[in-house]
Amino acid sequence: MDVVTLTDPASEVAAQFVPTAGMIGTSLTDAGAQLLGQRRGLDAYRTAGKTMGIPILYPWANRLGANTYTAQGVTVELTPGRNGVRADPNGLPIHGVLAAYPGWRVTAESGNELTAELDFGADPQLLASFPYSHLLTVAVRLAERALTIRTTITATGEHAVPLCFGFHPYLQLPGLPRREWVIETPPLRHLGLDERGLPTGESQAQEPMREALGDKAFDDAYDGVDEGAVFAVSGGGRRLEVHFDRGYPATQIFAPPGEDLVCFEPMTAPTDALRRGGYRCAPPGEPAITQFSIRV
Repeated sequence: MDVVTLTDPASEVAAQFVPTAGMIGTSLTDAGAQLLGQRRGLDAYRTAGKTMGIPILYPWANRLGANTYTAQGVTVELTPGRNGVRADPNGLPIHGVLAAYPGWRVTAESGNELTAELDFGADPQLLASFPYSHLLTVAVRLAERALTIRTTITATGEHAVPLCFGFHPYLQLPGLPRREWVIETPPLRHLGLDERGLPTGESQAQEPMREALGDKAFDDAYDGVDEGAVFAVSGGGRRLEVHFDRGYPATQIFAPPGEDLVCFEPMTAPTDALRRGGYRCAPPGEPAITQFSIRV
């Protein structure tokens, strides 16, 4: 596979992406120190969809509440194991259909920039799971110690494209015990989840948080994320910030027990929005742009 390495002209920060494995970000380093959780590695992502690094969760982030949904007047039946659909332990479709998808085409590449696009409407298998023709473009830039990921969705068919996707950046602080990591969030609305990880409809306001991660576990859903909101993990003289620059009003905070990582996931809509509603769309003739950045 072709690994594209980006270097920051102003620092020792570097990043790597693999367009032919789903345009996944596999590495973010500072003077050689790895800042992304590698988990089971790239091979497990390619063969089994086991996430690592910075994968895109598309066209839905997290899980859906059933194997069917109706959006923009179209009803879709999903079958786990077919057309890119993967199931969670409860049999629910999870993280969309683009895990390690090889059909991305690089359209621009330089020392610190990379752009790749995917013609979603050109693949009948993709359309079987998400029947909204569009062009998906991801542009990455590394400069001034910030990795910026901009996504553009351009409808190419008659239907508006529902925006329910996200990214899953696995962050780590190398050389520092997890119990010493400090996490920070802006003010948010915490969403109640049932035992399957689906929203219950209950919610409560959450004040800005700053606390040691310690041995706490998170798999929590939130919305009410303001544009420009900043999430962070810090410790040992290092700080990683995730800026929700544009178009990501929801998030999932994920820090599983026993793993030295934490995720602040930019999401265009909360879990199961594709079934429940409450999402934005990219109408024909009006491309939608979202952006987040990781600052080292």
